[in-house]
Amino acid sequence: MNEQPMVKQNLIERYFILLVLAIVAAALWKPAGFTWMKPHIPKLLGVIMFGMGVSLTFSDFKKIWKDKHLLLLGIGMQYIVMPLLALGISFTFQLPKEIFIGMILVGACPGGTASNVMTYLSRANLALSVTLTLCSTLLAPLVTPAIVYLVLSHRVEVGFWSMMRSVFWIVIFPLFDGLVLRHFLYKYVKKYISVFPSVSIICIALIIGCVVGLDQQLLLTYPVMIMIAVVLHNVMGMGIGYGTARLFRTSEANARTLAFEVGMQNSGLAVSLATQFFTAASALPGAIFSIVHNISGVTMANWWGKRRKPGNINKNRHPNSGS
Repeated sequence: MNEQPMVKQNLIERYFILLVLAIVAAALWKPAGFTWMKPHIPKLLGVIMFGMGVSLTFSDFKKIWKDKHLLLLGIGMQYIVMPLLALGISFTFQLPKEIFIGMILVGACPGGTASNVMTYLSRANLALSVTLTLCSTLLAPLVTPAIVYLVLSHRVEVGFWSMMRSVFWIVIFPLFDGLVLRHFLYKYVKKYISVFPSVSIICIALIIGCVVGLDQQLLLTYPVMIMIAVVLHNVMGMGIGYGTARLFRTSEANARTLAFEVGMQNSGLAVSLATQFFTAASALPGAIFSIVHNISGVTMANWWGKRRKPGNINKNRHPNSGS
């Protein structure tokens, strides 16, 4: 395969991964400098989603209907690959029961908003990513408890309306606002579209810093074996998502999208279910996963984002142009 030409990037995009690593180091050293942002994480995610909306058009979502098989493939891998990986890794490493429970909870959860951010920054199929996240989230109240009961013989409940409220205000509302703004005021906003990736990078870097700061003691004191298990769960999920997509002869942009959608979970839901229905120790894999998948995600987004491939982030056409 020929190497793809490099995409011209600004300073923030070029040193994306270095910025994140610097913030991670700072959060480990002085967590209080980042933990105060916890109540503001939904707002930061809203800013990111608004930027995504401005970068998309309504026609991008219409095209998803033509590729319905990608939705089925993505959702199928989401709820099959990640639970099976959790099982396999847990048995391989002979993890303690509480950690095993936490791994299964992570694997049984839907995709998280972070996958949309990484898709956006890697110049992949953002409309597909958002649609997959929404679909897997809508299925979660049924599928997640079913997987947990099948593996652990334990009943859990996923609050449908509370989850939908969160998805609406953090994902749908700001994304739709951005879409509408672009549709009706394109000639005024087009010169600002290229700024939003940098804004998103800063926002996601601050979110990662906050998450690392909140879990500083966990990262510094917990056994390395559990860390390795969580890292493998995330990285293998992304690898299988990408590889399977390519086996089905999907485009590079769609393969990147499925990699993020499969490998990046709603780890916050996993932590919530663990603390509500199991033990505090069972929440550890979810807490670690929230850090790991953000760091691995920005690494891959930084790598892929430098290579020119078809993706929504570079679309600067007018939404009504019909092209």
